[in-house]
Amino acid sequence: MKVRTVVAVTALVGLVISACGGTPAASPTTSTAASASGAAASPAGSGAATGAPYEINVILALTGGASFLGKPEQAALQALETQVNAQGGIQGRPVKFTFYDDESKPQTDVQLANQIKAKNVPVILGPSLVASCNAIIPIIKDGPVMYCFSPGIHPDKGTYAFTSSVSTIDLSRALFAYFKDKGMTKIATLTSTDATGQDADNAIKAGQTSAGGITIVDQEHFNPTDVSVSAQITHIKGSGAQALVAWSTGAPVATILRGAAQEGLDIPIATTNGNQTFGQMTQYASFLPKELLIPSAEFPAYDTLPAGPLKDKLKSYLDALKAANVPPDNGPSLAWDPAVIVIDMLRKLGPSATATQLRDAIEGLKGYTGIDGTYDFSASPQRGLGVSNAIVTRWDASKKAWVPVSTP
Repeated sequence: MKVRTVVAVTALVGLVISACGGTPAASPTTSTAASASGAAASPAGSGAATGAPYEINVILALTGGASFLGKPEQAALQALETQVNAQGGIQGRPVKFTFYDDESKPQTDVQLANQIKAKNVPVILGPSLVASCNAIIPIIKDGPVMYCFSPGIHPDKGTYAFTSSVSTIDLSRALFAYFKDKGMTKIATLTSTDATGQDADNAIKAGQTSAGGITIVDQEHFNPTDVSVSAQITHIKGSGAQALVAWSTGAPVATILRGAAQEGLDIPIATTNGNQTFGQMTQYASFLPKELLIPSAEFPAYDTLPAGPLKDKLKSYLDALKAANVPPDNGPSLAWDPAVIVIDMLRKLGPSATATQLRDAIEGLKGYTGIDGTYDFSASPQRGLGVSNAIVTRWDASKKAWVPVSTP
């Protein structure tokens, strides 16, 4: 398995990334920040941290099919590390993220999670995918805390599993409310047969039920390894659908979008925020639909927000990413709030905090503002965000931005 090494040079220069092949998976990648500008999420102390590093272990898809998410998640954590350490770290100890590459394989996540758990640490950040996070949940039933970066898992209340961003169910509710508001009542769906697609089917059903008055006129599926979905697109074209929900992540959604373009399917297409990355928009530019909709947490809405805590948090986030030359798309956003929440709780509890103390501290958060909205873990256990934090965005190629087309 491969390991990526990332070295923080300075906040103004950004991140220099080099790949190192042939290193065993058990050997993690570490990074210690150098300098920063901008405000950390919850300043603690004055001056840079100088004590013994506090290690936080992170499992990400740095290679393989999900690396389009894992790499920007890693870059965001590096930017955060720089920011946090410039303001005192965790009670004077600098944060050091140690990265493990799961190669986008759930079976590797099991090995890595067991390896990290043996170190008796209070928390694991990541992984990046639904299947990867679900593979780890049985391992951390008694700790450590796992803060998954995929919105597609739904942990039970009171467990050690937490999850990032707005849930796929609430994103679907926001999307179907938008459809109804725009008079689009006949919807087709095309989802993958993997864990992401299975979660999508449940989310779509919840969205349809929540909105009311919407009919699923065609429900199609495909294997994520398929190279063509022309048969499914042909069925959708004949169904009278006014919009298509194409819910898969990464290369499989490219297969859908390319197939829709080739078959002349000219209706709005909505997809998961797992595809809300600049890299994909650039790569798929030649076959993107005229209207690509992505339900999202609140982070793309900075320009439309009134002055207040959310806008302040987003400014700090955007400043940190700009200093590190990291594009502010969905990959960084999925990692940012979970890491900030964990660090803020460790600042309050101290570096000797146990997994149980950390879990209880996160569960007690209410009225906590992050870049994706204001968190309330009592109203939304293990996640903190709900449908009131979900918006619908449209990709604007001329602006190279996701433009909000709905309010939360």
